[in-house]
Amino acid sequence: MTRHELLSPGGDMEKIKTAIRFGADAIYCGGPNMHLRAEDASMTMKDLSDGIAYAHTLGKKVYVTVNAFARNRDFFKLADYLQEIKTIGADAIIVSDLGVLSTAVQTVPELPVHISTQANCLNHASAGMYYRLGARRVILGRELSLTEIREIRDSTPPELELEVFVHGAMCMAYSGRCLISAYLTGRDSNRGDCAQPCRWKYRLIEEKRPDESFDVCRDENGTAILSSRDLNTISFIDEIKAAGVTSFKIEGRMKSSFYVATVTNAYRHAIDRSAPLDILERELCSVSHRDFSSGFYFGELKNAPPARDGYMRDCVFVGVVTGKKEGLLEVEQRNRFSVGDILEVLSPDSMGKQFKVIRIMDADMNEMATAPHPRQKLYLSCELDIKAGDLLRRRE
Repeated sequence: MTRHELLSPGGDMEKIKTAIRFGADAIYCGGPNMHLRAEDASMTMKDLSDGIAYAHTLGKKVYVTVNAFARNRDFFKLADYLQEIKTIGADAIIVSDLGVLSTAVQTVPELPVHISTQANCLNHASAGMYYRLGARRVILGRELSLTEIREIRDSTPPELELEVFVHGAMCMAYSGRCLISAYLTGRDSNRGDCAQPCRWKYRLIEEKRPDESFDVCRDENGTAILSSRDLNTISFIDEIKAAGVTSFKIEGRMKSSFYVATVTNAYRHAIDRSAPLDILERELCSVSHRDFSSGFYFGELKNAPPARDGYMRDCVFVGVVTGKKEGLLEVEQRNRFSVGDILEVLSPDSMGKQFKVIRIMDADMNEMATAPHPRQKLYLSCELDIKAGDLLRRRE
């Protein structure tokens, strides 16, 4: 039976540990150079080394992104950088540029190479060529349908792994090749610094034809003509499996640990068929998201309305369980909560456990009515079986 890999984002050590705890088989993250996320989602070589070592102790994999669009200057130190990535034990690198692919194959031939979705691979001929050039895996473009993915699987060597995105933000540009951010803000999305202007509010004004009608979706706040919905495939995971996909990828290196935990947990249960669909759909609504879409999996989008303005969520992340002390739950606060609140527990083996906050104490065991300070160490009385690494949330 084919093992379907669940691949989650890891922007830092906390997210790596969280993703693994909640069911990820592999993690992808950016190092200090040549990745497609801003510095907030990059890791030092020491961070990467520690994260890889941690993952390997648990039998998990780590893939390092080297997928920025390369300029001439990037190649001066590229070979040395790839050697560093190999030395610290990365399981693969993710690249989008043919020059980077060529350099990797020549410099670190034993390090598997995955072709980024930025390469716009949409057909079996391209996928097969990448395989012949040395790639182990191709991350297919989000623009493909399930039928097209199946055709690619049937027309490429079985040794070539196929990966697709199953959840998260989608770009309005073709597989992320966009210049809007660079034009409007000077921040280049193709170098990891997208300001996401496609999600801003816009108004279409033609001063000399004020009476002309434009058929656009709008509300009292204006028009979101570029604003993409978020991808959500939880209801048809089995169909993606049947298309011959090896790896199921969750977008979100810039997202919170709470987001990574919740989404990873939901898709782990979906892949393993270990929880009802309605419960998993409810879980995905608990974290910050835009309106959901099935993307292009069922064909071209026709007259699909843009996402409504803003993000939505059903829950607030209030704390991380760090252990127990003298029968009390030790918690690191992340958002305000108070005595009397009903908190839910997010853990890998159960969803929906609740308890009422009866007592809150600070590190000196002084009682508190409210926990207002981020990262503060707190102690709660709770009779549930809750483990270190579980997360606490409050429904809004």
